[in-house]
Amino acid sequence: MTTLVARVFDKDYPPRRSRVPCVPFGPLGNRNTYPRGSDDSAEVNAFDDINSLMKREANQGKQTEALSSLPQASFNYINSIVGSGVIGIPYALHRAGFGLGLFLLVIVATITDYSLILMVRCGHLCGRFSYPGVMEAAYGKGGYYLLSLLQFMYPFLAMISYNVVVGDTLSKVLVRFVPSWGNSMGAVRFGVVLVVTIFVIIPLCLYKNVSRLAKASFLSLACVVLILMAVVYKLLSGDYRVVPDTPESWRFAHSDLIPAVGIMAFAFMCHHNTFLVHQSMQDATMERWEKVTHISVGFAWLVAALFGIAGYCTFRALSQGDLLENYCWDDDLMNFARVLFSISILLTFPIECFVSREIVRTQIKRFYSQEVVEYDTDKDPSHVTGEDDDRKSMITTLVIVFAAFIISPYTECLGPVLELNGLLAAIPLAYVLPGLAYIQLSPHSLFSQEKLPALGLVVFGTIVTISGAAILMPNLIGDCRTGIIMGYCKDDELATNGTAFATSTVEPNCATDKI
Repeated sequence: MTTLVARVFDKDYPPRRSRVPCVPFGPLGNRNTYPRGSDDSAEVNAFDDINSLMKREANQGKQTEALSSLPQASFNYINSIVGSGVIGIPYALHRAGFGLGLFLLVIVATITDYSLILMVRCGHLCGRFSYPGVMEAAYGKGGYYLLSLLQFMYPFLAMISYNVVVGDTLSKVLVRFVPSWGNSMGAVRFGVVLVVTIFVIIPLCLYKNVSRLAKASFLSLACVVLILMAVVYKLLSGDYRVVPDTPESWRFAHSDLIPAVGIMAFAFMCHHNTFLVHQSMQDATMERWEKVTHISVGFAWLVAALFGIAGYCTFRALSQGDLLENYCWDDDLMNFARVLFSISILLTFPIECFVSREIVRTQIKRFYSQEVVEYDTDKDPSHVTGEDDDRKSMITTLVIVFAAFIISPYTECLGPVLELNGLLAAIPLAYVLPGLAYIQLSPHSLFSQEKLPALGLVVFGTIVTISGAAILMPNLIGDCRTGIIMGYCKDDELATNGTAFATSTVEPNCATDKI
């Protein structure tokens, strides 16, 4: 992989000259040697980075002191990669087969690593260090609007999945304290999501100081690590050795590898934060950026692999889209893990909402003004001026939040939501568009050694997206239900209260659709 990347990112690469207005960069040594691109002034397209949603605390005179070292940049990148998506990796291994699933996890991590480096390469080619800036430089307004659509779809579907997770996890915790509620889990789940939306999510999404919320992402990462420790402990302790084996338990490969790739791509998705991390680095040479990317993606793969192996070895073919759904409701350690996961979700939800809101507001302004709407990247766009702008921002936020809330009850299984977001949004954003941008911006011929890996990236992403959509869409809305005690938990105290049990028979699309 290192040889492949080095071949593509040769240091004597000539700048591109084309009709696209680009700022030429010389050798890919230090980006500070040359003038910065348009993103340093008033970059309309900077909403893709969380940086556009935060106020910079350091002034220009102290900017150098605020830059991150290589370990710090790696940690920031890891923090942006590792998130709620890892909870679905055991389910992905079930869909693809345990052996083939682990192999696919390596493949997805490898091509994600390549695409992240490719994006920064594109930024150096055209001098615009934001994802929409690169797409607009490569394909004009068409590329910009396509990216905007996908960038709205990705966080919006993520918000729906967060509602599903919070409803599933917290409802189990509540039933632990009030067992009688186990007879009406659908109502409890709906009530949990409603209360959390009104009293937690909306206040956080309307919060003005976005930079403080972004810093809280460290707590989110810490929660994920603690949950991983709990999952590994439960495997080693043997508390769930009563989970029955099925003929599908240790099969090397299944035919559902396309949906599995979608889940894995969702787990590794971090491309909207790529330029934020890159521009925060000290001495951001391509060599240093490759090291940061390799370290970050490698660590993220390790966390995902541990989640997948520990979760799958515990529950095998019974693994669900939300791994925490597999654990018994009276398991207090995993109830604590459920609370931690809900905290992680609630800390991530506002960031996704901010991104969706800024995309909507940007498109509305561009539509009415018929010209490029410029944002100051040094200013937090949530700090709007004027009562009218403040009211519009609040209305947009409320519409997005309640739209996600209204849609979320239509699916009670996390797996299909992760698959849909991975196939229709994450894969095009992570693989197809970076490859297309590089093909357009690079002066080499299409089938040259420099462009062939990018072309392969585009072909891979396109095939997976189209075939995955064809497979997933007909079966997206099924009879998935949660609030079901798994069969191996039937001796728990909750079972004595008349709550339904899950059988050992598992359908491939949802592990909780049978009672």
